[in-house]
Amino acid sequence: MDLAVVLVLCLSCLLLLSLWKQSSGKGKLPPGPTPLPILGNILQLDVKNISKSLTNLSKVYGPVFTVYFGMKPIVVLHGYEAVKEALIDLGEEFSGRGMFPLAERANIVNGILFSNGKTWKEIRRFSLMTLRNFGMGKRSIEDRVQEEACCLVEELRKTNEFDSVFGLPNFAPSLLDFDNKFV
Repeated sequence: MDLAVVLVLCLSCLLLLSLWKQSSGKGKLPPGPTPLPILGNILQLDVKNISKSLTNLSKVYGPVFTVYFGMKPIVVLHGYEAVKEALIDLGEEFSGRGMFPLAERANIVNGILFSNGKTWKEIRRFSLMTLRNFGMGKRSIEDRVQEEACCLVEELRKTNEFDSVFGLPNFAPSLLDFDNKFV
C-alpha cells in the first residue's frame, strides 16, 4: 500500500510540474487551446485532416494561435493576411530559423543549411556573390547549348555528308567550339 501512495504522489508532482512549466511559458505566446500535460493538443487535432482542424481552431482563436505537439509549443499562422504580415511587414522579427536538434547533437551547426542568425546571413551573402561570379543569373549554359544544337541541326541539313553513321565522329569535335561555329 505504501508503494501505491508513493507512486500516486510522484505522478501528481510530475503532473503539477508539467502544468506549471506550460503555464509559465504561455505569457509570450498567442492564445490557443489548453494542452494536456505531456500529450499537448494532439488529441484535439484530426491527424488525418490537420488542415481542417487548424481551420476550426483559427475560427475560435483567430489567425495566430498556439498548438502544443507534446511539450513543444507551435505558433500557427492561418490565412494569407497573417502570413503576409509575419513575413513581409515583420520580416526582420521572423527571419530566424528553427533549431535542428539532430544537427546540434552531431555538431553540424555551421554551413548554409544549419546556421542561424548573423552567421547564416553572412554565409548566404558570400554564397550568392560567389555563384554570381561563376555565372548564376547570367545567360545560362542551357540556352547556349540549345542555340548551338539548333545551329548544328541547320548545318547537318545543309550537308549530305551525314548519310551514314561513320561521318558523325569527324564532326563531333566542332560541337565543343562555341565561339567559332563549325569551322
